[in-house]
Amino acid sequence: MNAIQQHMLDLYRAARTDTAPPPRPGDHDLRTLREARGHRRFRAVIAGRRIGVRAAAARRPQADDCRASPDPG
Repeated sequence: MNAIQQHMLDLYRAARTDTAPPPRPGDHDLRTLREARGHRRFRAVIAGRRIGVRAAAARRPQADDCRASPDPG
């Protein structure tokens, strides 16, 4: 049974019992993704990791770290 068939069955059951119909499949997907992203960022802050940058950019050394130190003479 796919999600649409399950939703149709749930609608039928809700109509028979005079209860509120369930939300359509996919209605809350964006909200769920936003909440997951927020939780992941929260966990990063708690762990002391940087947020707002990609993981590869965070691991890459900064430009001033790569420069050779000037010769003293």
